Amino acid sequence: MKQIEFVIKGRVQGIRFRKLIENFVKYNNLKGFVENKEDGSVTGTLQGEKENIDDFVSWVNSSPGFSKVITFDKKISDLKKEEIKDFEIRKKDNFFVDKLKAVSNLMKSFGEEEVLNIPRHVAIIPDGNRRWAKERGLEGYQGHEKAGEVDSIISLFEEARKLGVKYISFWGFSTENWKREKEENDKLFNVLLNGIKAFLEYAHENKIRFRHFGRKDRFSKEVLEALEKLEDETKNYNEYNVNLCLDYGGRDEIVRAVNKLLEAKAKKINEEQFCRVLDTVDIPEPDLIIRTSGEQRLSGFMPYQGVYAELLFIEKYFPDFKPEDVRESIEEFSRRKRRFGGN
Repeated sequence: MKQIEFVIKGRVQGIRFRKLIENFVKYNNLKGFVENKEDGSVTGTLQGEKENIDDFVSWVNSSPGFSKVITFDKKISDLKKEEIKDFEIRKKDNFFVDKLKAVSNLMKSFGEEEVLNIPRHVAIIPDGNRRWAKERGLEGYQGHEKAGEVDSIISLFEEARKLGVKYISFWGFSTENWKREKEENDKLFNVLLNGIKAFLEYAHENKIRFRHFGRKDRFSKEVLEALEKLEDETKNYNEYNVNLCLDYGGRDEIVRAVNKLLEAKAKKINEEQFCRVLDTVDIPEPDLIIRTSGEQRLSGFMPYQGVYAELLFIEKYFPDFKPEDVRESIEEFSRRKRRFGGN
């Protein structure tokens, strides 16, 4: 067992840096505390296994989230007896004063830059897999295989979570994609099926809730069972949310919603009632929708929920979309002004 005492200086206040540390230590079995100081630094003490302490050092040095670590003074020593039983974010003042001081220090580190806003829900249209493959002389399905590599997908999830995103949605297969060649779709669903099975262990380890949006009547029995198993086994988690839109189309979703209301013999409804019969019930509307490949349209993705979402079109094909692109997208979102029809 080791103990690390540290002082971190740079852009580390007003950007949820202490919360990022809390998330890190929670998943790395560390105990201790962290607090903001008047001079704009973040200090703390952590205890745990040497490997996890070393991982923390590497993590801080990477300037996680929107931080910019300038100095990282630390003292690591042997811990003969575990003294700290839990983790806490210490505050000398009440919540309001603590936040005010943190934002003030952030403004000093940014100069004239504005405080960054983090989208609660990010949705991604992962386009361009087949074109990526074609440009490399490969078969179309090989683009899907590259795009569906589990480690690559999880790295996107992790980057979004580190930055404070709570919900992330992926459009894996549209209602119109059934028009493609059956052989290609069969191979795509094989990629998806393997990914779903591999994601189950990761979801349990990280307490991630999984939801499927879209139709459920056209999948193979194996795919449907895998989706239902993943949904059922993660339904009690709430720390982070991953949604997969599979056999999903915005118009189809609205038609299905209307049919649910007709079956319930609804006579007159309001927006709240309509939202209750959409696939996305109980989750916030997307704040940011990203589409890769350079195409500048949504193609029917969440037309009802996305009316006020910020849109970002990335030139890269999805197989080339990396965690740093997630960060840059969220930085772009933070610079935009969202008025929702007001001033």
